[in-house]
Amino acid sequence: MSLDDTALDTPPATKKIDRSKKTALEQSSDSDVKKDQFLDSMELLSDRSTPTTEPSENTPLAETHSKPSNESLASLQLKGSMFTLTVLELRHYRYYEFTKDIADVVKQAPNFFNQTPVVINLDKLDNPDESIDFIDLMQICQEYGLYPVAIKGGNEDHQINALVAGLPQLPSKGSKPTEDQSSTQIKPVELEDEDTEHYTTKVIRHPVRSGQQIYAAGGDLIVLSSVSPGAEILADGHIHVYGSLRGRALAGVKGNQSARIFCQKLEAELISIAGHYKISEDLRGSHWGRGIQASLTGKQLTIKALL
Repeated sequence: MSLDDTALDTPPATKKIDRSKKTALEQSSDSDVKKDQFLDSMELLSDRSTPTTEPSENTPLAETHSKPSNESLASLQLKGSMFTLTVLELRHYRYYEFTKDIADVVKQAPNFFNQTPVVINLDKLDNPDESIDFIDLMQICQEYGLYPVAIKGGNEDHQINALVAGLPQLPSKGSKPTEDQSSTQIKPVELEDEDTEHYTTKVIRHPVRSGQQIYAAGGDLIVLSSVSPGAEILADGHIHVYGSLRGRALAGVKGNQSARIFCQKLEAELISIAGHYKISEDLRGSHWGRGIQASLTGKQLTIKALL
């Protein structure tokens, strides 16, 4: 073979090597392109699936929070209800004397006066024009577990000073017509026949559990079972308990002083007639655990054996 033939045979071999290199480079390039396309597609999916949560400058703050499912549902509702409140009848107010007296009362039943709401009654002040520091009075009461919520009665100065201290005035039960009202006003006819009086009796045939409150408006309350500790029964008239009375019983809650309380077994936390009450410490005596009847003699709550 001549040298010229060798030179002519070399280029084809060289071309084969160059083509193999080119093929490898093309494959590598195609792989890189496909990889870039895959990453681009993943970023696109990520952008679509993740919403933007950052509010813009013009977006109201309220729109960045979730709204309730029912926009018509109000956040509150006002309803009328009835609660039994302790009344503190104030005859006069002197700081040190008042502190001593309230301490003596609470000492008799420390567990009873615990976060007890009270109404300050000013109707029986010895001096109707006496000045009262309601802020000091409230602080003393709260130290002994009594929390004034309102006042009753008093003059205009009392009402203003009490309101400054955060005590509103309780509305009166009824307003009397003024003299300058029309003379053609129709007045109700007062019936003297006792048979026409609307008087009802509520009968409870099951035990009254702790936390329950039962009220017989305008009549008597009869419980054919027991009243548990922590339960409360109230009536405008009499109360009859044909079982153990271990909770609270309040008869004559609207001021009926002729109301009475009857029970087969006295173990009560409190009994009250027309606002005059005795707590368990006062009731633990010869009648404790026995059948009794309670009534008012003047302003004194008396207890007798049930015959």
